[in-house]
Amino acid sequence: MKEARTLRELRDATLTELQVAPKLRERLALMGIETALDLLQHYPRRYRDRTEQSDIAQLSVGQEATVFAEVRRIRARYTRNRRAIVDAVVYDGTDLLNVVFFNQPWRARQLPEGTEAAFFGKLEQYRGKRQMTNPVVDVLDHLGEKTGVIVPVYPQSGKADVSTWQLRPVVAAALDWAGELAEPLPAALLDEMKLVGRTWAYRNVHQPETLEDARKAQRRLRFDEFLRMQVGLVARKRAFEAEETGIRHHRDGPLVDEFIRRLPFEPTGDQWRTVQEIASDMAGVSPMHRLLQGEVGSGKTVVALAALLLAVQGGYQGAFMAPTEVLAEQHFFSSRVLLDGLNVPAEGTLTGERPVTVALLTNRTGPAERRKLADGLAASEIDIVVGTHALIYGEVEFARLGLAVIDEQHRFGVEQRALLRGMGRDPDVLVMTATPIPRTAGFLIYGDLDKSELRQMPPGRTPVTTAVVGPGPLERADAYERLRGEVAAGRQAYVVCPLVEGSPKI
Repeated sequence: MKEARTLRELRDATLTELQVAPKLRERLALMGIETALDLLQHYPRRYRDRTEQSDIAQLSVGQEATVFAEVRRIRARYTRNRRAIVDAVVYDGTDLLNVVFFNQPWRARQLPEGTEAAFFGKLEQYRGKRQMTNPVVDVLDHLGEKTGVIVPVYPQSGKADVSTWQLRPVVAAALDWAGELAEPLPAALLDEMKLVGRTWAYRNVHQPETLEDARKAQRRLRFDEFLRMQVGLVARKRAFEAEETGIRHHRDGPLVDEFIRRLPFEPTGDQWRTVQEIASDMAGVSPMHRLLQGEVGSGKTVVALAALLLAVQGGYQGAFMAPTEVLAEQHFFSSRVLLDGLNVPAEGTLTGERPVTVALLTNRTGPAERRKLADGLAASEIDIVVGTHALIYGEVEFARLGLAVIDEQHRFGVEQRALLRGMGRDPDVLVMTATPIPRTAGFLIYGDLDKSELRQMPPGRTPVTTAVVGPGPLERADAYERLRGEVAAGRQAYVVCPLVEGSPKI
């Protein structure tokens, strides 16, 4: 019996072994396809269901439909202002249809006479003739001979000039060459997760008999991609923990206890639990890498300040980086209020202690203040600095960075976060986000982080409801009606729009 092949074997199998023609191999290489695995993982971008096709003769004006037809005539022309217009006539055995493309001169090369394709668009009446304008086009092969009911449509490349009908036979050759694939998942897990087998998945993502088969195949292949990513993240985390030695902060100390005692409210159970989780991490031999997720108003800042004070009470410094100047200033002012009255030991002072010092560094910080701040950090006279990405650029140097807190960390690039971590000797890292993270997505994005979540809201805080508004006009109208209702009830509302162009006012 032939032994099942592994994905490693597919990755090692070249297109030459699959007997792909040399010229086609060259064009596929331009698309990044050089092995059997590349071919099998070049998944269809969508599927055409031939049972949903419409006859041209039965179409009515204003109807959106898909027609499978042959190009009978096509020509490109240009207007006086050099605007390209491509006119085509297609036939499906029931009637002729005019198809017009504006500003798409390459359609004349894509659709030479005799080409069979699927055209999706809205039927219009123009000068007494029925036509489709700028329809979605999928070039196919001989529809009645070589395809089943479900027709896969592949991502294509204009540069490589490889069409769907050229890809399908080489994908079929790769499937035949691969045969049975090794199954890495135990049968019990497949049953529990309701997953199809790997061999079945690869075959049916490319050659499904029904759209439901294609969906089952896609689900299994997505699971495999998620699993590989998660395993890689966990391996990276374990390697990091094995190679790096963290700062062993003391879990217990008067500074954190005094901070919590002075709070003008009673911390929630989630806040207490999270502070203990962070304290346990910071006392360990490996650097902490923890994600703190909680809605706006759930008390993340209080938890972050408690963590920063854990570092400060041991003689280390903390950095609190926010993505915008507004948010950095907000954290700075709230930190000063909450830390007011707290002291740390200090030699050479009358009382033997000094107040906890918090500084702000953003692009608005002037040169003189920036130099003063840099000197204070280098001399360990500043305990906590709050700022934007200005923290990681310029002449900022920490004497003893013990903890880096990064708020809304997804808005910083990987290199920016690494730069902040690199400003100390393996400091602990706490990243925060208010963005709701589905469990699966959280594993993928933050698989190398331990996670804490604040679900409880402090007393007096109104729970935040997060909702997704669809893109349609009715959904948008419902959203604005909701805003009108809130305003009518005496509350406030605001709409945040993306900044398309830079503005000196922002």
